[in-house]
Amino acid sequence: MGKTGRVLGDLLSWVVIALMVLLTVVVVVAVIYRKAGASLSWYDEVASILLAWITYYGAALAALKRSHIGFDDVLRALPVPARKVAVVVAEILVLFFFALMAWAGWKVLTVLEGMSLISLTWVPVQLTQSVIPIGALLFIVAELLSLPGYWRDVMAGRSTEHAPLAHGAAPDGREG
Repeated sequence: MGKTGRVLGDLLSWVVIALMVLLTVVVVVAVIYRKAGASLSWYDEVASILLAWITYYGAALAALKRSHIGFDDVLRALPVPARKVAVVVAEILVLFFFALMAWAGWKVLTVLEGMSLISLTWVPVQLTQSVIPIGALLFIVAELLSLPGYWRDVMAGRSTEHAPLAHGAAPDGREG
């Protein structure tokens, strides 16, 4: 992956981390207030929005790292010509789905114009729901940036799974 991919990966990582920290703070503060007998009226709405944002930005990060659930064993079992077709068809379907999602998300934003959150009336719903088209576009960019490396790995019959690295294995797959 090139420099653009690494910069996007770093940016998405920090955004997801910041959102997770913010969600944790919101929930902890809400629990403290509830135990003190003074429930916050806004925390559940804000927490659900933060969780949605973590999901969308985290999905784009996972796409960049090719960490979504896949069928590498099935791909490697196919002959190379069929493997090429399968990868191209799968990529086209994924990109089409997220392009459709970005378009639909944009349409939803126009419908939500002028609306605000129930508990925080100064926060526009368009802001909270903007994550749909933005997340979809980020997913498309991440998918395209990671495609060349993925294509090389799949065509060479190498696994594209990242699980061994998550469990302390060396990058070459040996336990370390």
